[in-house]
Amino acid sequence: MRRIEAVTDAALSQLRSEDLLDALLERACDLMGVDTAVVLLLDVHAQQLVATAAKGLEVEVEQEFRLAVGRGFAGRVARDRQPVIIPDLSVADIANPLLREKGLSSMLGVPMLAAGELVGVLHVGSLTPREFTDDDIHLLQLVAERATLAAQVRSSEIDRMAALALQRSLLPSRLPAVPGLDLAARYQPGHDTGVGGDWYDVFHLPSGWLGVVIGDVSGHGLPSAVVMGRLRSALRAYSLECESPADALARLDRKIHHFEAGSLATALYGMISPDREQMVISLAGHPPPVLAAPDRDAAMVAVPTDLPLGTGRSEPRRSTTIDLPAGSVLVCYTDGLVERRGEFIDEGLERLRRTVEPAPADVVCANVISVVASDKPTDDVALLAIRRT
Repeated sequence: MRRIEAVTDAALSQLRSEDLLDALLERACDLMGVDTAVVLLLDVHAQQLVATAAKGLEVEVEQEFRLAVGRGFAGRVARDRQPVIIPDLSVADIANPLLREKGLSSMLGVPMLAAGELVGVLHVGSLTPREFTDDDIHLLQLVAERATLAAQVRSSEIDRMAALALQRSLLPSRLPAVPGLDLAARYQPGHDTGVGGDWYDVFHLPSGWLGVVIGDVSGHGLPSAVVMGRLRSALRAYSLECESPADALARLDRKIHHFEAGSLATALYGMISPDREQMVISLAGHPPPVLAAPDRDAAMVAVPTDLPLGTGRSEPRRSTTIDLPAGSVLVCYTDGLVERRGEFIDEGLERLRRTVEPAPADVVCANVISVVASDKPTDDVALLAIRRT
């Protein structure tokens, strides 16, 4: 009971995932009277075990030791997903020379499993000959269960950091300087991951026109961010070949349906003329932008909305040309800005329309976020304001 309580101590849950793994290995060594303990986590794509945490064999982690599943002692534990005992290391099949160099005599390894899926391997070793018992196996399995939870938390943290890095690389840190236009944008995550499938983009085209994009991939987190990155790059490529936004979105639709099966996205793609007086827009299931000019009230731009991207239905897409009066502001956004639980989307659209006014783009973005966006959004929000100076 003392050994079990030491492993299930609630205080361990307060530690960070890396510290928890180290604490568990230290306690395992103390409780079982062994000299080494190592956690090797599975790299799914490489089908290799990677030394991640160690007590007594820290050099494994320092050298980032890797072992193929099925090879050697730990590889056999991973392959069979059963505990393995080596009473005499001198006559065993050992793939890691560090184990012999350490002078280990006996070893015990157990698989780390989550919902029946392999997460990694936990093994302990003794410098003196040791006969591991069923109680030792059960205790090490208990440690492995706690280590599995810590490994899953660690993996989630790594995914989150990767997703954040991906999102930062895809959302422009600074919008391009465009003569005749004042640009500003905002991105507000709606989930704990801090990332999602919403994006905005502004880029110069060889013809002198300016490409403007705002889009929203269905779903949240890293998977949506990855798809978003692919769509962003593809749309940039299509924009170099297509003379109209509708043609570019038609190509993007085919790309999603073929290569991103199961994904759906909405998008606004517009091209602003070199004199900045007009904009050609195509909407793929996306809400219409808001236009505010000095001599008129703000209004939703009358642009027909075509099907979202990825439906697989080959219906014609349309481009519409609108005027951009001097001093006017065009606001493009994703639906997370205007959708709130318990109300119709028309209410959010009207709230946005009343908020937009002809002013510097950054002021417009700040006002819209403070008035229209929810304090606790349940969906990501991307916002792009374009003012013709």
